[in-house]
Amino acid sequence: MSKNLVIVESPAKAKTIEGYLGADFVVKSSYGHVRDLPKGNNSIDVENGYAPTYEISADKKAVVAELKKLAKSSDEVWLATDDDREGEAISWHLMEALDLKSTTKRIVFREITKTAINKAIQNPRTVDFDLVNAQQARRVLDRLVGFELSPILWGKVSKGLSAGRVQSVAVRLIVEREREIIAHKSKSTFKIVAQFLLEGGKILQAELPKNFETEQDGMSFLEKCKAASFSIKNLETKPFKKSPAAPFTTSTLQQEASRKLSFSVLQTMTVAQRLYEAGKISYMRTDSTNLSTEAVEKAVAEIENQYGSQFVQTRVYKTKNDSAQEAHEAIRPTDFSTIKASEDRNEQRLYDLIRKRAMASQMADAQLERTTATIGISTTPELLIAQGEVIKFEGFLKVYLESTDNEEEDGESAGMLPPLKIGQNLDLSQMVASERFTRPPARYTEASLVKILEELGIGRPSTYVPTISTIIKRDYVVKEDREGKQRNYREMVLKKGEISSKINQETFGTEKSKLFPTNTGIVVNDFLMKHFSDIIDYSFTANVEKEFDEIAIGKMQWQSMIDDFYKPFHKTVVETKSAERDNEATQREIGIHPTTGETIIVRKGKFGFFAQIGEGTEEVKPKYASLKSDQLMETVTLEQVLDLFKLPRTLGEFEGEEITVAAGRFGPYVKHDSKFVSLAKTDDPMSIDLERAIELITNKRTVEANKLIKEFAENPECKVLNGQYGPYVSFGKKNLKIPKGTEPADITYEMCVAWEATAPEKKPFKRGGKK
Repeated sequence: MSKNLVIVESPAKAKTIEGYLGADFVVKSSYGHVRDLPKGNNSIDVENGYAPTYEISADKKAVVAELKKLAKSSDEVWLATDDDREGEAISWHLMEALDLKSTTKRIVFREITKTAINKAIQNPRTVDFDLVNAQQARRVLDRLVGFELSPILWGKVSKGLSAGRVQSVAVRLIVEREREIIAHKSKSTFKIVAQFLLEGGKILQAELPKNFETEQDGMSFLEKCKAASFSIKNLETKPFKKSPAAPFTTSTLQQEASRKLSFSVLQTMTVAQRLYEAGKISYMRTDSTNLSTEAVEKAVAEIENQYGSQFVQTRVYKTKNDSAQEAHEAIRPTDFSTIKASEDRNEQRLYDLIRKRAMASQMADAQLERTTATIGISTTPELLIAQGEVIKFEGFLKVYLESTDNEEEDGESAGMLPPLKIGQNLDLSQMVASERFTRPPARYTEASLVKILEELGIGRPSTYVPTISTIIKRDYVVKEDREGKQRNYREMVLKKGEISSKINQETFGTEKSKLFPTNTGIVVNDFLMKHFSDIIDYSFTANVEKEFDEIAIGKMQWQSMIDDFYKPFHKTVVETKSAERDNEATQREIGIHPTTGETIIVRKGKFGFFAQIGEGTEEVKPKYASLKSDQLMETVTLEQVLDLFKLPRTLGEFEGEEITVAAGRFGPYVKHDSKFVSLAKTDDPMSIDLERAIELITNKRTVEANKLIKEFAENPECKVLNGQYGPYVSFGKKNLKIPKGTEPADITYEMCVAWEATAPEKKPFKRGGKK
């Protein structure tokens, strides 16, 4: 019999905490939530105060049974889930599922260290029902929205669609940004950059502080400079300082890990979770930039030890977000003197980021000096400007410099100017007028999407990852790299009194890990904007978040908050149900076929978006062609659509059978002998040749030959195969795991039959409105 049972969410955390507590404590994991709303739309009683019905999840019944047994045999139960609304809700669900008293001790801590755990044990409280109600309100509201909106989408737009309160706002942001980019008309100007040759072979680079609107204006300026003399008219040196950024919140950690480490939002939180559970960092879900007095003292001690007292400058950071809980802390190391936190490369890289950012926040400003050289031109009143910077005292820059989202500015700090003096004559090496183009707004990355959601007050630290995961999973958004395009730009060069002109090429529009809306995402967004604009209004959604915050501090009753939201929402649902199907949202007329005169439309079908020529007849069906993955229904052109109908192409013969290339639901493919081989991303279906097609066919044969380990004469549908994650048995429509220790080559058909008989039935895939 144990005197004390401590329940946490994760087994990794349980192991760490158990190491800090004595023999009188047993620490067990609930493996996350143990109860949830059951599937279906009857889990919330709308007529009776939105009372939810919870069920113990099927995969948690054994866990609950074990915890209940341990709780009954323990003198004291301690609920030690995370210190946020989600954690509070898990503790409450445990209390209910395990039949614990309302006086059951609840302990919280923001870091997993011996000191923090013992302090929590000495200062227990009970479950905070205001926090529980805030989380419950979010869960209930999102379930109501999802289960009422999704059937509307099925009936009015297309089967299989779904919507959610926060996810639909995120999709709206991405769709609107894409439309801004589509609407952008690039404008060119001409930038003047001059290089002067100094003594000792040094180069001084200067720029004209304005760009010229036309090529003629740029050329005219170069003509003026042909016979000009250049000299230093003024030198101005000004000191300035840089201050460090605040320690990380959840959002800023996700943004910086994306910029510096190329981590996805999910990867950042997964790695941070492991560091937290290992006791290396404080809790990683927080919107506070505050550091405790104890943490500041530890940071100061480490700064003094490593760099000296002159590098110390303590600060108190205040979070701009009104809802942030300042009693919580920013993300920081639990021990600033720990440099090596993990053998895992990614864990160590993220830990370095967290430690250096937190340390830098308590370090002195960097003292810099900026020198501006103004260069006069004898033939024109315009002036050239050269700037340089020198660091006089590193301060926090010794440890850390924050990155930015600006692709042009990030990392482009001015270097130090060579020695100069007023009146000094300069020898022009060359002057270049280069054509530059305005850029459209940048597409969102995962991190910059989190940033804008946070700025708008939409979502909270625990919601960013599931929101992004959901919109990608539902194919409303794709995250991918896209190749840039080539364009010409003009350049004029003045050198040795002569001007030459040339046309160069550059690549523009290259995208890396950006979020693009899909046709489906655009259709769903437009439907919701037309019929449910309130639900995806930015300020309205942010206000709902504020109301959750009010519930969390006991200033608002959760049922009345949901009532205020749900009644007008439900009224709109009823009205929209009676409206006609919204065919406009799912199809667009592109134009007329140049030879047949038939109308060409692009529309959504059961398996995606496609182009269609004509209406067809009973005898002759219309022609269809699938849109490419990067083609949007609202922007695809007639020319691009006609290109789609150039497929299938016949490439020639191989082994007496014809090879064709075509495009289908899952992209372009090669067909040979009734078999299909997908093209690689680098293969263009319009230009792929016979040699490359044969290479793809033979490569696939090799892969499939290596895939088969064993087959059985008793049943051709039973095979032992090599898969992505190791050997398995394919038995009809079932894939069976091979028990550990079993050699795949030794498997008999009888063994397969026995495994198939005990394998669970594969559940049919259902689309629904679950958020």
